[in-house]
Amino acid sequence: MGEIDEAFIQTEENRAKVCMIEEGIPVIDLSPLVCGSSSEVCFEEVVREIGSACREWGFFQVINHGSSVESRQKMEREARKFFEQSKEQKNEVRRDGVHVIGYFDSELTRNVRDWKEVFDYTIEEPTLVPASPDPHDLTITHWYNKWPQYPPHLREALEEYSKEMEELALKLMELIALSLGLEPKRFHGFFKDQTSWIRLNFYPPCPSPDLVLGCGRHKDSGALTVLAQDDVCGLEVKRKSDGQWVRVIPAPNAYIINVGAVIEIIILQVWSNETYESVEHRVILNSEKERLSYPFFLTPAHYTMVQPLEELLNNQNPPKYRPYNWGKFFVTRKRSNFVNLNVQNIQIYDFKIN
Repeated sequence: MGEIDEAFIQTEENRAKVCMIEEGIPVIDLSPLVCGSSSEVCFEEVVREIGSACREWGFFQVINHGSSVESRQKMEREARKFFEQSKEQKNEVRRDGVHVIGYFDSELTRNVRDWKEVFDYTIEEPTLVPASPDPHDLTITHWYNKWPQYPPHLREALEEYSKEMEELALKLMELIALSLGLEPKRFHGFFKDQTSWIRLNFYPPCPSPDLVLGCGRHKDSGALTVLAQDDVCGLEVKRKSDGQWVRVIPAPNAYIINVGAVIEIIILQVWSNETYESVEHRVILNSEKERLSYPFFLTPAHYTMVQPLEELLNNQNPPKYRPYNWGKFFVTRKRSNFVNLNVQNIQIYDFKIN
């Protein structure tokens, strides 16, 4: 990416510190569910652990999850081949303000440029979304993926991996629903015409990791994020108990789940009426090693009106958020990721009832 320019420089308070806390976020073993021979006690313990992790951290890791290791390895091999190409080759599938799916290397978080390259693709093709953020414009448009010619097996690998991630994400949503005292499939209907997508993140070595971030502090806007990554650490989570940044050490073949608002579950924060609150996270850089990560963002249909679930409300727990249309929110956030709007990105707290 060449020399550091001012567009990448973080403000003093947002820069990574030399000495960081390294503490394991909760690790939850899903083997009792995957094996299909779980006792009721074991099943309830998994649900309890997930509820506790959602409340106390907003993040956790899952192991023995049943997703194919081979599919994940195949996806990573093909992703590396893609990012190893020249900039000219990658730009053949470059996204822009009209076609927002594809390759990009100038993304912004809170109007500061991230030190990374990305390739995005949606699970449903085409994906139906509002044509504009204008609340009065009811036009619907179709997003299509931009598939590169090289590597030739990238599309096959990513589509196979997508199926694994969708299955795991919906399984986790069932467990989260149970932890809230809801029916296990309470959330499934929201994803009938999903806008879910996957991102390939490539973070090149950075000569000034003390000044620059791979991705600035933020909260994911979807319902659930399922993150895979290579063995180079970089993800940091803002600990809810004291506001300190904690570096996440990934377990082998684990997936990191962001459930507070990430994939960070902004939608789940509203659905649960803040029973599960979103958590900020960011990505720090390495001066010698590149890093790759692969988040799957589970997001609902564009016509979904996100609001606190009636089952969780009562006189002592009134709604804390106004309803908002997911599609309008989604396209606004997508646009602000790579167009400097000179204002802060729209946040979930913009819909909070004072």
